Amino acid sequence: MAFKLPNGAILEIATTLAAANAVSAISNASPAVATAAAHGLKDGDVVVVRSGWTRLNDKAVRVTGSDTGTFKLEGIDTTKTTVYAAGAGTGSVRAVTAWAQISQITEVASTGGEQQFATFGFLEEDEDRQVPTTKSPVSMTFTVADDPLLPYVAVCETADQDKDARALRLTLPNGSVMYYNAYVSITSTPTLSRNNIMTRVITLSLASRPTRYQVAG
Repeated sequence: MAFKLPNGAILEIATTLAAANAVSAISNASPAVATAAAHGLKDGDVVVVRSGWTRLNDKAVRVTGSDTGTFKLEGIDTTKTTVYAAGAGTGSVRAVTAWAQISQITEVASTGGEQQFATFGFLEEDEDRQVPTTKSPVSMTFTVADDPLLPYVAVCETADQDKDARALRLTLPNGSVMYYNAYVSITSTPTLSRNNIMTRVITLSLASRPTRYQVAG
């Protein structure tokens, strides 16, 4: 049993990505092994995955076990062939090469992720049944102190305009890390409330489930 405070957590957004590396195969394994000629990746690199497997597509994943022509997708379990059909995971990866910190965050909130259900009943029953189906889309909002000169602002404004997903990294105080791939938007004007600092709101609409990497202790 343990508990943690988020105080001191650092959020970063990817500012540049390397050219795409074609992935000719991804194994049904835990962790999954990707085959890519001359990929140039090293352990600890973060890649955004494009894959024929819907549950893997658009994920931001950390590289481990890098070798000539192959590398592992840390924490990714693709052993279930009813979800990850053998041979269908090919695609590409792009490595994040630079990050910018989204600093001066004053408030964080999240919405979505609630379990949805199908409700039904049989003629002979007095009570309905319920089975889980999908979950609602997840969005996160970060209220930040307005400072247009900070490097991340231009990155977020560009993302707001081009509507392309961006990788983000949340580093917790104990060193654990969460990676997101999300569509990023930012309010065009700061709030103007007397005796309160001016703020803007950054919204992340998640393109895939986040990946989380724990540290011991």
